[in-house]
Amino acid sequence: MGKDLFADYQASLPWLVCIDSDGCAFDTMEIKHKECFCPAFIKVFGLQPISKYVREAWEYGNLYSVHRGRSRFIEVILVFDWLEQREEVKKLGFRLPDISSFRRFMETAPAVNNDTIRAEAEKGDKVMATVLAWSLESNQRIADMVYGIPPFPGVKESLARLRGKADIAIVSATNPQALRNEWTEHHMIQDVHRLCSQEDGTKKECIAGMKPHYQPDHVLMIGDAPGDMEAAKQNGVLYFPIRPGEEVESWQEFCGEGIDRFLNGTFKGAYEESLIRAFRRVLPDTPPWEHKK
Repeated sequence: MGKDLFADYQASLPWLVCIDSDGCAFDTMEIKHKECFCPAFIKVFGLQPISKYVREAWEYGNLYSVHRGRSRFIEVILVFDWLEQREEVKKLGFRLPDISSFRRFMETAPAVNNDTIRAEAEKGDKVMATVLAWSLESNQRIADMVYGIPPFPGVKESLARLRGKADIAIVSATNPQALRNEWTEHHMIQDVHRLCSQEDGTKKECIAGMKPHYQPDHVLMIGDAPGDMEAAKQNGVLYFPIRPGEEVESWQEFCGEGIDRFLNGTFKGAYEESLIRAFRRVLPDTPPWEHKK
């Protein structure tokens, strides 16, 4: 899908910098998950008696772990898996809802989004109807609540330093209108050469559609989640991580040494590897409640 949509793509400058939006350029991940996705999840799935453990699992999976940045629907499966394993939930005698049909759907569906889930719900699958209701309510909460959030300090300064040197592409799994509104609201859309959203394909596909127009090592992806790094590495392009919890420091580093090294050809190798090691250190792969055992 991605390559076909990039058939008419043209580079205007010698370098390309791809930037993720949510949680990377903008501090929107915390409010979306803590105030929108998770409260809607507790409400729609009827998890009020174990809300403490739901919040802990949701925030670990979506914000503070190697699972950060995955599809909302994959995270649902992960959260239910963790809740099933929690001794505290078992001791409360709480019976988790059976989501077997959703699990099967996730394993076999060629595409997972609101439309494909709606098609299953309309066949009478109550579990799929619940998943759809949660996803739609989450979207509504986000539309009502998430606005007026500025970019992290260092983002605009980085765009200014790259102006006239590198094409800027937004590469995000967010819907295109939300991206355009956000970048326009904060007067950054004028620096964007290409806006790539969920409608243009995966991040891997979007990078693949643009990278042939640039020289090797002239393409860089900036992201805050392991999935961003995977998309970069699968395409053989450079990666600069924005470390969760250390976003301001990360952008300050990119605006200085990161940009210098990217443009002078010394980014790849020891420097990039040191950035990735620091990135991995802030994203644990073991839930915090496991350490309490």
